Amino acid sequence: MLLRRLKFYISGEKYYKKLNYDWHKYSHRFDIINNIIKKNKYNSYLEIGCQADVSFKKILAPYKIGVDPMDGGTHRMTSDDFFKDNKKNFDIIFIDGLHEYSQVLRDIKNSIRFLNKKGVILIHDCLPAKIWHQTIPQTHSSWNGDVWKAIVKCRTLKDIETYTCVADQGLGVVLKKKNKYPLEDNIRDFKNLTFKDYYNNHKRFMNLIDENELYDLIK
Repeated sequence: MLLRRLKFYISGEKYYKKLNYDWHKYSHRFDIINNIIKKNKYNSYLEIGCQADVSFKKILAPYKIGVDPMDGGTHRMTSDDFFKDNKKNFDIIFIDGLHEYSQVLRDIKNSIRFLNKKGVILIHDCLPAKIWHQTIPQTHSSWNGDVWKAIVKCRTLKDIETYTCVADQGLGVVLKKKNKYPLEDNIRDFKNLTFKDYYNNHKRFMNLIDENELYDLIK
């Protein structure tokens, strides 16, 4: 990992400002998920990416499925393979798999197909604080990847509403409804957005909300 970081330091983007998020002050993702399940009386839960079952084992849903090619969850396979054969719809879907733009965007689009009408999709790791937290490939032990770019892309789509809840490394929120306030920045290549783009525009790009606003959105 040090070699990858050195390579990025030499040839990658040079922008070292940071955002001052203190995640210890906010709720954990699994507590927020359980609050949503309880509040909305959701029955079915799907988790994409279940490393060590850190979140999955804490989720209190009557019916839950976890998908991971390495460990944790209930299904040992990639999310692409799972969605290819899946016929089940879910009330809430939590995406925490491979933290790379293209895969996250694919997971979001696949999840929308299997989301119940009044359901919600949550995506972890949407608010990196430093450039090292979002490099591809990974160069730091604390790694969000470039998940944030998938959120920016989703903000431009007409058939979903997308937000980012300021909690636990940033929780992307996708609702299956007409997008009343789409992002209209005419971005040609989302994958090549820079950390400087994110830093300078992150409140607008990410459409930030707090935890209480999240609960209000999906009631």
